[in-house]
Amino acid sequence: MKIASIDIGTNAIKSKIFKTTPTSIEFIQGIRSPIRLGSEVFHDGKISKEKLDQVIETIREYEEIFKEKSITHYEIVATSAFRDTSNSEDGRRYIETAINHPLRIISGLEEAKLMRFHPKSNTGKKKLFIDLGGGSTEFFTRSNQETEIRSFQLGAVRNMLKQDKIEEWRRMEEWLESIGPKKKLIGIGGNIRSLIQSSGKKELTIKEFNKKVLELSKLSTKEKMSKYQFSPDRADVIDHALNIFQVVAQHLKTEVITSTKWGITDSIAVKLFHELYSAKINISNQK
Repeated sequence: MKIASIDIGTNAIKSKIFKTTPTSIEFIQGIRSPIRLGSEVFHDGKISKEKLDQVIETIREYEEIFKEKSITHYEIVATSAFRDTSNSEDGRRYIETAINHPLRIISGLEEAKLMRFHPKSNTGKKKLFIDLGGGSTEFFTRSNQETEIRSFQLGAVRNMLKQDKIEEWRRMEEWLESIGPKKKLIGIGGNIRSLIQSSGKKELTIKEFNKKVLELSKLSTKEKMSKYQFSPDRADVIDHALNIFQVVAQHLKTEVITSTKWGITDSIAVKLFHELYSAKINISNQK
């Protein structure tokens, strides 16, 4: 059976498709549409009908692909931009009515907690997952049975549009100081993944990382697109995302930074996988 997930993010809408059996789940296809909801939310405080219609059109295109692949089980979530927009509930209902499928707006902490589905989520005391999106940044760390999650209103698009707050920076920095040091950062999101890939390595020392960030910051948006084949909506925000990584790494005294292809779409799909196949498990009745 094939299943899928859709993430309506701040900088883009993404979907992933997986092939499953009762004992396995395998990624087979990813789709990304550069629809930046954050521009309207952080500028105007709400998502316009035109933009909502664009989201609906995109989801319908994804659903056509699902139909071709005989996918009937999929989940749709929305994150930071939908959390912050003043017409959040109206927008959700408008989209749901159009597509006849539930849309769930998840909180920042739920977004952080979803990282537990990563196959290497038992990070140990010296590692930390950081999921840096367009509107928010989430952290996850787990050692044995102890899990810690945090979410902060700092993100690539939000910061680019100068909608980040000094109080939120301080709140994040205070928390980082309280949990540090962390030897290794495992970055989630297209910005850190793009930087790591452009280096030709799987991970970077903090010295290599800072050098690469500096080199990148000296390039214009067009030069980033030309030299590294970044998409336009990656090239204009990547410096702002990497600045957050630098602050985090500094406060945690990080030595190594890497990235993972894992994202919310993976976690949502794995969660759906467990829910679907758990129905096949016999649970005795308790009275």
